[in-house]
Amino acid sequence: MTGARASRSTITLKLLMAASGILFILYVLAHMYGNLKAFSGHDAYNQYAEHLRTLGEPMLPYTGFLWIMRAVLIVALVVHVYAALALWRRAAKARSQRYVVKKNLASSFSSRWMRWGGLTILLFLVWHLLNFTIGKVNVQGGSTNDPYNLLVDTFDTWWMTLIYLVAMFALAMHLHHGTWSAAQTLGLTNNARARRNAKALGWILAVVIAGGFSLVPIFVLAGVITK
Repeated sequence: MTGARASRSTITLKLLMAASGILFILYVLAHMYGNLKAFSGHDAYNQYAEHLRTLGEPMLPYTGFLWIMRAVLIVALVVHVYAALALWRRAAKARSQRYVVKKNLASSFSSRWMRWGGLTILLFLVWHLLNFTIGKVNVQGGSTNDPYNLLVDTFDTWWMTLIYLVAMFALAMHLHHGTWSAAQTLGLTNNARARRNAKALGWILAVVIAGGFSLVPIFVLAGVITK
C-alpha cells in the first residue's frame, strides 16, 4: 500500500470511527433519558418500556422499531471496533522501535485508556444485554418479566451496582477522549477556541451521560427507588 493510499485509508477509518461514535452518543443520551424514568415509579418506567415496543405501529410490527435500532447499532458497533483495531495495528506497525517522549505521555495514556476502556465497555455491554434484554437474568432470583422490578432487583445488589459504576467511569473517559478525537477528525479543532470547545463538550457529555446513567443504580442501592 502506497503512502498516499495508506493515508486515505487511515482517514476513512477515522471518519468511520467518528460517525459511529456520534451515533452511539445520540443513542446513549436517549437511553439515559429512558433510564431516568425509574424516578417516576413503576408504572411510568414500564409504560416507557412498552412504548418502545409499540413505536412505529401500525407501519411497523410490534417491537419492529427496536429491532431496526438494534440492527443499526450492531452494524455501528462492528464498524467502530473494526476501525479501532485497524488503526491500532497500523500505529503499532509504525513504531519500529520503542521509545519514550515526555511530551507524548498524555496522548499515549489516552490512547491506551481508549483501548482498555473500550474493551471494558464492550464486555459490560455483553453482560448488560444478558441481564436486561437477551437472557433477562435476575441476580436475586426474582421475576424477569417486569422491567422496573428487574431493574430494582439488579441494582439493589451492591456488586451489580459496583460493576455498573465501573463501566460508567470507563464510558465517561471514552466519551471525553472520543469526543475530542471525533472533533479533530472532522476538522473542528483548527484553532485554540475550537479545541477548548471540543474538550469542554467532551467533559459535558462524559458527566451528563455517565452521571445520568449512574443516578438510578445509586438511588436504588440507597433505597430511594424501590418496588
